[in-house]
Amino acid sequence: MICCLNPDCSNPLNPNGKKLCRTCNTPLVPLLRNRFRIIQVLSDEGGFGRTYLAEDIDKLNERCVIKQLAPRVQGTWALNKAIELFEKEAQRLQELGAHPQIPTLLAYFEQDNYLYLVQQFIDGQNLFMELQQKKKYNPSEIKEILLDLLPVLKFIHEQGVIHRDIKPQNIIRRRTSFSSKTVVSGTSGNLVLIDFGSAKQLTAKAQMKVGTSIGSQGYSPIEQIRDGAAYPASDLFSLGVTCFHLLTGVSPFQLWTEYGYSWVNDWQQYLKSPMSREFTQILGKLLHKDIEHRYKSAHEVLADLFLTQQPQSKSTVLTAIKHIKKLSTTQLLTVSKSHLVLRNSLLAAGAIILFGTAEFWYQQFRHLEMRISASLSQSNSSAANREAIFNQHTQDPLGNFSLASTVRGYTSSILSIAISPDGNTIASNNNDTIKLLSLVTGQEIFTFSGHSNIVNFISFSPDGQILVSGSEDRTIKIWNLATGQQIRTLERHTKPIHALAFSHDGRILADASNDNTVKLWNLATGDEIRTLTGHSHWVRSVAFSPNNKILASGSFDKTIKLWNLATGQQIRTLEGHSGKVTSVAFSPDGKILASGSFDKTIKLWNLATGQQIRTLEGHSGKVTSVAFSPDGKILASGSFDKTVKLWSVVTGRQIRTLEGHSNGIQSVSFSSDGKTLVSGGDDRTMKIWQASL
Repeated sequence: MICCLNPDCSNPLNPNGKKLCRTCNTPLVPLLRNRFRIIQVLSDEGGFGRTYLAEDIDKLNERCVIKQLAPRVQGTWALNKAIELFEKEAQRLQELGAHPQIPTLLAYFEQDNYLYLVQQFIDGQNLFMELQQKKKYNPSEIKEILLDLLPVLKFIHEQGVIHRDIKPQNIIRRRTSFSSKTVVSGTSGNLVLIDFGSAKQLTAKAQMKVGTSIGSQGYSPIEQIRDGAAYPASDLFSLGVTCFHLLTGVSPFQLWTEYGYSWVNDWQQYLKSPMSREFTQILGKLLHKDIEHRYKSAHEVLADLFLTQQPQSKSTVLTAIKHIKKLSTTQLLTVSKSHLVLRNSLLAAGAIILFGTAEFWYQQFRHLEMRISASLSQSNSSAANREAIFNQHTQDPLGNFSLASTVRGYTSSILSIAISPDGNTIASNNNDTIKLLSLVTGQEIFTFSGHSNIVNFISFSPDGQILVSGSEDRTIKIWNLATGQQIRTLERHTKPIHALAFSHDGRILADASNDNTVKLWNLATGDEIRTLTGHSHWVRSVAFSPNNKILASGSFDKTIKLWNLATGQQIRTLEGHSGKVTSVAFSPDGKILASGSFDKTIKLWNLATGQQIRTLEGHSGKVTSVAFSPDGKILASGSFDKTVKLWSVVTGRQIRTLEGHSNGIQSVSFSSDGKTLVSGGDDRTMKIWQASL
């Protein structure tokens, strides 16, 4: 059969050999682009063209899906907009199709005045069709669906894309290779998210503007239907509604038509059987009408699912294990908290071997992380003395950073910026709160509130599970990043806290206070280990050496003190600055200490000898912050002169000056891959600088 490509044809299938469509008399095309044979119409796109099932003759007649753009719209603007959205869908599939649970883009072209998008065919049926056959799902199957889809949402959100039309019709369960029947449960990785035609690139500008609502009524959240605004939390609402529909068999469109959004307040009344309290809370948070009370990220939902998961079947356990293997190291560390619960449940089920498998994969990821960390901390030279390297004529690193975006909306100076170890999240102070933002999109993810005065400093733990903040209120607060809750408050200082640092094993927290002391804390218990005294003025910076043996502290008394971490004794005092010391940082190989000062200079010190290596001069204002790139080749410095300067650590030469801030800079920070630099300051903006090749 030959399929007519006229989108208005009422009976498009024709016998082979025909030249003209027997229904509409349109010339028939045996092969699109001499490659794709159209088999049948899959759906009509409501005045914008059709979607076809086709065969790719270049791939042994492998099946594919072809979307046709033939918009029946009035006006040039509407036509151009339709073409723009279609092209963006192709671009998104090009970017996202590397994920195994998102269709791959195969081709994009124009032929006979129509645009065509060719994508991978997913052999299976969507969850709406599945529901019609199955009538409803049990809570265990809904959990498996969440475990299967949440990593996909996490992936697309990290790429800055919001799907905006998640519903059962857009989720296909892939058929297994060993059977022609669709498997309904226990098939981790078999759910595929399709139809990115409504997807929206998430940008700061898009968030601020009211747009055209896109999505499916009943599944889309209020901010999307009313304002055209879309966030990761919007997709999570739609996912929650999808789960509700599958769980109850009740159409959310009918509920929305009759009750508006009020039905989500009483969604539990539609349950046919009781669910666990923990899972009810998770689904309720997904379904919250108000976005501020909803989950902000897929990672948060995954964390809650793993922490409350009580495996009741082998398939559920296998699903969890497969997803543990897919998670990042940071997420695995969050998941590890639930191992005790998992172990007890599995022992009861006689599945000790399965638990061992999960624990084995967890340990493998931990060992991998340790090997990577060890390799980063090794010196790139076998020279016994760092000065010898400085005397070599080495080419300066490029340091090609340029401004990628500016984040606004702060009510006070940005005093501290930190980037999470996985490079996905930025934390920064905003007066007495802490903002958590996506590094990909600049979108605010969460706000931590609890301090009674200005937050001066924040830091992520090495495993990315914890955030700590020090404040003018003289306290340190420790926050659980997975839940957004306070773990504890540390109170022992008599004056404000201005700096914090984690030991590289994450066990010890050091702080710096205006009471002229440094305190060391046991993170596991919250107990004070010891107080380091010796500075005669405010202590404004602390840093651990990579081997966790030395702590450096910089003070307004113009000195830097090095402390033996094991004994708490002073090793030596570094003197040379003529102004207050504001910032200290160790190089990744642990051989150099950098210090910034109000004397407008940065000094590099040899840790082995305590001698100055060199002084970096070039700022016209006080230096407030210094940071090494992860490879140790570049040092960044922020200053009251409104600039960030990049320096070659080897030669001491200034590589580049980054300009754009309208007031003094208070904090600079590199991402763990060294490709992003973030700065913030007194102009109440955060600037994100990206490295180019």
